[in-house]
Amino acid sequence: MSWKEISCLAKRQQFVKLALKAQQSMSRLCRLFKVSRRTGYKWKARFERYGRAGLRDRPRRPHHSPRQISREWLRRIRRLRRRHRSWGSRKLAARLRRKHRRQRVPSARVIDKWLRRLKLTRRRPAWRRRGPLVKRRALTAAGRSNRVWTVDFKGWFRTQDGQRVEPLTVRDLFSRYLLTIRLLRDQSWGPVRRVFLQLFRQNGHPEVIRVDNGGPFGSKGPAGLSRLSAWWTAMGIRVEFVAPGHPEQNAGHGQMHRVFKAEATRPPSPHLRAQQRRTSRWVKTYNQVRPHEALGQRPPAEIYRPGPRKQRRLELSYPSDWAVRRVRSNGEIRWRGRKRFVGEAFVGFGVGLKGRSRKKWGVYFGRLLIGELWDSDCGGMRPARYWHRL
Repeated sequence: MSWKEISCLAKRQQFVKLALKAQQSMSRLCRLFKVSRRTGYKWKARFERYGRAGLRDRPRRPHHSPRQISREWLRRIRRLRRRHRSWGSRKLAARLRRKHRRQRVPSARVIDKWLRRLKLTRRRPAWRRRGPLVKRRALTAAGRSNRVWTVDFKGWFRTQDGQRVEPLTVRDLFSRYLLTIRLLRDQSWGPVRRVFLQLFRQNGHPEVIRVDNGGPFGSKGPAGLSRLSAWWTAMGIRVEFVAPGHPEQNAGHGQMHRVFKAEATRPPSPHLRAQQRRTSRWVKTYNQVRPHEALGQRPPAEIYRPGPRKQRRLELSYPSDWAVRRVRSNGEIRWRGRKRFVGEAFVGFGVGLKGRSRKKWGVYFGRLLIGELWDSDCGGMRPARYWHRL
């Protein structure tokens, strides 16, 4: 048995025929054909005015488009682009403005859009410049104190005198011990570095530091490293980035932020010093007095044990058969007679170059692959692309 098919046009004709007979109310008829009353009256009015042709679908293009570029301008853009193939949209717009001073010339953004539509662009395909694809390691399980530290900035707020406060929070994942909450004026990496130097002297060095992808911890550069996370890596600390859009991977730290906000920042203190004293008292209570459910209702101070306080040198070692180049102040290294850009996060450190083929070299920062250098490229390094395992 075959299905009975009916076109939209035939269905509308049937609807209008019954509506013109007026044997049923419009509401009942619309419910029968599963359309709104507004749609029913629309089809009836169109049939009365235009006949059967009025029941066909109309084009959705607007009658008037004031921002639509004219065909004359498209002809001018196409002709000028073919004459100057290396010019971009900004140069083309500037030339058109000088040539047609009394007319309204399309903007550079509109010209760029139409160059792409007319297929007059000469952009290099992205796949030619892509670096190696590397899978990030799974998140480390904290089996003891000082194995994993979680670090983040709580959302900023203002004290009563109007000063902006950026709370830097550092927490031991295993014991839930709050190592510090330092109220800073901004999130620049210099003050954050000084805070961690003090923490390393007091509590030792962790094996792993877990952070999100925002600054000053992460960046859009090679391997997602910033100056701060590159400094941690040079000290032998492995940096773990949570997957973008997955705050549940650091949920315990976020829960601590909610408690801190409710108990120590509402209402805010008169000024920064008073807020820091109030925060330090709250941290002491959180560590030594407040029971924690995940610890069997024991305070974190009963679980946490500081690590060995050994001073570490910022010197990365590489195998003897690798080439080592120190990154200059502008983020470049000199390789085979040319300057190649590596990244500003690695300024002052040495990177190792391991031959992967005759004309391709892997660039390492410690044990971390940060990109590749190809002899066929005249620009910088092809940065490695890291993806998260969920």
